[in-house]
Amino acid sequence: MQNVLIGTISGIVSAMGMGGGTILILCLSLFLGKDQHVAQGANLVFFVPTSIISIFMNIKHKLVKWKTGLWVSAFGVASALIGAKISVALDTNRLKLYFGIFLLFIAGIEIITFFKKKT
Repeated sequence: MQNVLIGTISGIVSAMGMGGGTILILCLSLFLGKDQHVAQGANLVFFVPTSIISIFMNIKHKLVKWKTGLWVSAFGVASALIGAKISVALDTNRLKLYFGIFLLFIAGIEIITFFKKKT
């Protein structure tokens, strides 16, 4: 039941473009006690079908800038290969630390952006 709830919440957040994978990794590692590497691997499996649906919906609504998307995708794939090699080489505790720092950084940016829009 927990898996269904986590998948549903992650899917909804992902469909809104807010990083459902981040929610998924947190839930799997914090609430279900999964190893960080396992949680991130599950996120990658989750990411493929949700991304395909999102791509089709964005194409349907004419929200895709193809030239930009192709460039970003090309560099994203190359960087993913590098990131995967680094991730596999790290021990779980170090990977958790870096992931936590990343989340704090993103949260800080979101907070700053929120308050800039308010003023």
